[in-house]
Amino acid sequence: MTAPSTRITPGLAGVPTHVDVVVIGLGVTGAGVALDAAARGLSVLSVDAHDLAFGTSRFSSKLVHGGLRYLASGQVGIAHESAVERGILMETTAPHLTRPLPSIIPLSAGVSRPMGTLAGAGFLGGDLLRRAAGTSGDTLPRPRRLSAAETRRIAPPLRTDGLRGAYLGWDGQLEDDARLVTTIARTAAEHGAHVRTHARVVAATGREVRLRDELTGATATVATRTVVNATGVWAGDLVDDVRLRPSRGTHLVLRAETLPGLDVAVFAPIPGETNRFVLVLPQPDGQFYVGLTDEPADGPVPDVAEPTEVEIGFLLDVVAASFARPLRRADVVGAFAGLRPLLDSGPGEGDSTADLSRKHAVLTSPTGVVTIVGGKLTTYRRMAEDAVDAAVAHAGLPAGPCLTATLPLAGAAPRAALADRAAQADHPGTARLVRRYGADADLVLAAARAASGWTEADLLAPLAEGIPTVAAELFFGVTHEGAADVADLLDRRTRIGLVPADRALAVPAAERVLARCRNRRSTGETVT
Repeated sequence: MTAPSTRITPGLAGVPTHVDVVVIGLGVTGAGVALDAAARGLSVLSVDAHDLAFGTSRFSSKLVHGGLRYLASGQVGIAHESAVERGILMETTAPHLTRPLPSIIPLSAGVSRPMGTLAGAGFLGGDLLRRAAGTSGDTLPRPRRLSAAETRRIAPPLRTDGLRGAYLGWDGQLEDDARLVTTIARTAAEHGAHVRTHARVVAATGREVRLRDELTGATATVATRTVVNATGVWAGDLVDDVRLRPSRGTHLVLRAETLPGLDVAVFAPIPGETNRFVLVLPQPDGQFYVGLTDEPADGPVPDVAEPTEVEIGFLLDVVAASFARPLRRADVVGAFAGLRPLLDSGPGEGDSTADLSRKHAVLTSPTGVVTIVGGKLTTYRRMAEDAVDAAVAHAGLPAGPCLTATLPLAGAAPRAALADRAAQADHPGTARLVRRYGADADLVLAAARAASGWTEADLLAPLAEGIPTVAAELFFGVTHEGAADVADLLDRRTRIGLVPADRALAVPAAERVLARCRNRRSTGETVT
């Protein structure tokens, strides 16, 4: 068996011929399975036909949920599990990739006093979940009622007619969901896992997988003691008995100037619903995400789901009622949709996918393939633990205990220390690297300098006007994170691709970085 690289690698060159575990799928759950298994001392090969975070994992609301929605629907166990996993992410494993997000439910003219009371009770219930999970009040402060004046001050764009105040609560927010996936995969590689992008599984049993390199067409067969299917909405393509009812969740992307001065998330109530909202979510780079829908996605599963104009109109209509400035279709500079891999429990489920449970399940096929389905991004670590437990038990593997609840991800450091470091940075690009890579910011810059031969000033300069991403991020995406093409760099290692106009501006920079890395490899120069 070949020695693993500490980096993510595209394609099949040097792939091992025998491993303990093959993990299929490199979304958040698959990356989590690879890390869990490798940390237990197992040899691991983790593959994806496309790329890290290619599917659902990059199309979330970028939230680390504490389970409030599940509590409201009576799913107490799932709510508690979410709160526990949120605390682990924010305080132990990924403080560098998470931050507290203040959120308000405005008590506007369209929110009756009974509805307002129910909303306040929901926030209090969420705080009870936080305390039961053992998450510090310093990480997520307690909720409180705001006066109308306080509400106007922290959320200037709100409609003020009839505004009675708001309830303020706190939840977790990710720097970026695809960055979380990439960081988990990097951590898995650092613990010995072989992590390969652009490596498609063409056939699999519990003892063997056949692979095709999507970059070169080369093939390979890998013997294994167990296989974990973590392909999300595509799980049924590998295992016939898996039954899912995919649900499409759509988000809109707005520019910062659309809602100036808004630094808190806003819950806009959906007319006729008592506990469903459309969320307006401020993002680290100044954009806003507005979402999300919950629509059945019937028919064949596409590689990338597309938002519909009906969903876009619905989101705009709901949100517009909460803000003074009318929101128009022209304000939408991007839109994205992901497919939730919801379990189909058969007869007795409601017609709406919103009624389906977000619980996860581990299933073992007659051929020995262990499939993990359902669930949600926040609980990826627990899902991975359950999947590895099942795989270890089924194959009789000599594995150690699960370590991931206390295992920091690559770059992890105390949030306050990173904030101080970013504040003291002598260049905005350096502060950005600290924000997105934590304690690995120096590694990113050093790797980019070695791979490019460029000056630090060039590596820390924004790629284009209005695009804060810096060239060092792209170089690191190639050298350490398995990016093989422009789409990998712009759509997943960075999220520039969420706004098509920005993507077009950044394509030349991505092509220059890829060409530079190829040229230096071809001349034998160091690119690490």
